[in-house]
Amino acid sequence: MASVPDPAVLTAAFPSLPRALKREMRSNHAGELGAVWIYRGVLEAGLPPAGKTRLAPLWRLMGFGLGCLPALLSPAAVYRTIAAVEAFVDRHYGDQLAALSGQRAFEPLAAVLGQFRAEECAHRDEAQAKGPARAGGPWAALVFQGSALGAALAKRI
Repeated sequence: MASVPDPAVLTAAFPSLPRALKREMRSNHAGELGAVWIYRGVLEAGLPPAGKTRLAPLWRLMGFGLGCLPALLSPAAVYRTIAAVEAFVDRHYGDQLAALSGQRAFEPLAAVLGQFRAEECAHRDEAQAKGPARAGGPWAALVFQGSALGAALAKRI
């Protein structure tokens, strides 16, 4: 499981790095970007066409915005955002697991969703540990509610 990076450390270090290390960092960025798209490809192949969201461009834009905007503000904003998103995801997967509970035919799916949930909870816990003491606030509430709205839309479109 990947660790939540501290964007301030990366940003502060980059200008003073030797040229060769800047190239290495650029390579790291390309590798991480590639990894994200590998997983996206797996997710796209994991559902039949009728099961895929038709709002994929919106989710890409919103996801990018939820990463970029806090990163422009501060590391604390990044950690608050991650913690809020992952708190929603924990509840979301929890609801799905509750609906599958006791249904033997869906035990393999429940196991996969349980693994996904555990990974997302670890991300939430790490962000909370690295973030500010005040993990909530208006921004976190907005992110949580926005995530809930996004999930509700995705269920329908």
